Amino acid sequence: MTDRLDFFNQYIMGGAQLLTGFYFYVKFLKRKAGIFYYVMYAFLGTVIVTAIRAGGFAQFAVYIILLAASGIFLCKADIATAVLYAIVTGEIMQLCYGIVNSALCLIYPLMRSCDQETVGKVFMLMGNIALPAAVLCCYIIYRHFSYDGTVKSRYALMLLTPAVTVFLIGQYIGHVIYGNTIITDGAGKILNADHFQMIAVQLLAMASLFCIMFAYKKLLENFRLNTKLSLLEQEEHSLNRYVEETRTRYEKTKSFRHDIKNHITVLKELLKDGNARQALDYIGDMESVAKGFSFPCATNNPVADILLENKLGIAKSMGIDVSCSLILPYPCTVRDIDFGIILSNALDNAVNACKSTDGGVEKYIRVSGRMQGDFILIEIENSFDGKSSFKNGTGLSNIKTVAEKYDGAMSIKTQGNTFILSVLLIIPRHPKSISRQNS
Repeated sequence: MTDRLDFFNQYIMGGAQLLTGFYFYVKFLKRKAGIFYYVMYAFLGTVIVTAIRAGGFAQFAVYIILLAASGIFLCKADIATAVLYAIVTGEIMQLCYGIVNSALCLIYPLMRSCDQETVGKVFMLMGNIALPAAVLCCYIIYRHFSYDGTVKSRYALMLLTPAVTVFLIGQYIGHVIYGNTIITDGAGKILNADHFQMIAVQLLAMASLFCIMFAYKKLLENFRLNTKLSLLEQEEHSLNRYVEETRTRYEKTKSFRHDIKNHITVLKELLKDGNARQALDYIGDMESVAKGFSFPCATNNPVADILLENKLGIAKSMGIDVSCSLILPYPCTVRDIDFGIILSNALDNAVNACKSTDGGVEKYIRVSGRMQGDFILIEIENSFDGKSSFKNGTGLSNIKTVAEKYDGAMSIKTQGNTFILSVLLIIPRHPKSISRQNS
């Protein structure tokens, strides 16, 4: 009977503990794993952990390495995040089992008068109460203290130090209090350990772990808010630039309109004198001047048309060859301001790149794009000096943020004196999804 109970605790409940830890570990990483991975992990974990007879830190380290390796190679998580959540999962399991074991040690003297073999079996089974407690703790962290973001690795290393410290302190205190020897008196009371203190320490360690995860979540939320604030500041800056550019173009147009009467007078006099040829040349000059004020665009989106007309008109007035073959859906669940962020930042970068090119390089900007199914692809191609190395500055970062907002991507390609920026957007199928993205 004892052998069966040992087998049940070591392999059945041990496997259940491994599977539970792996299940919530995958949840923490916001990933999915097939049944085959669960079976493989439970088998390898049982074999490896059972083989470590030393227990304590060595067994815990093996458990963490096994979890972290699963996160990196099976779940494709970054190293820092995989290690952090492996430590968190391992500590939850260890602390829950430690608290239950300490509580059982407090109860044991009360059962001294009972049959010790029966008491041992009952206590062995009662130790498994720690598993549902661990499930509850993992569920709380998953629902309230984990964060679904794309920047976890940036701060994960900052959380590793306090998380590891909590574990090491717990291990040290456990070693100091219990050591390798347990001394009991005639009543069965353990003399060389204060279980109330041990439970208090373990509860404080668990509370510290929750505080660490809470701080981690708030840190990432602050990062997201700072990114959003930076995006809004950049939008404001772009809007101010757009207003200034529009004011400049308006002043030129106003000046042209002011002179239109003089132009008409000149044309009348030329025609009266029979100088039709000169009149046609004069009209051609006026047409050239008028074209410099605008660049006609027809993207099917009125906001994008106005923005492109302004930006490409300015580029054309600077001697840059421009063209536009962009078609956008309208109306569309992609916000107009998001189209504006992509186009304004991309065109500002393209104009600056063209301005810095040598005189022997043709200066041009090509805007193109198409919609296919639920996908929108926008491409901005421009010339540049072919030497500059591009880094994700504020403009490109904001474009990337918008692309990721719609589950898309941004890519950059350079070839010779050609720079190509591609932005892929996935159109949300339901209006509710876009409202969640904008929240």
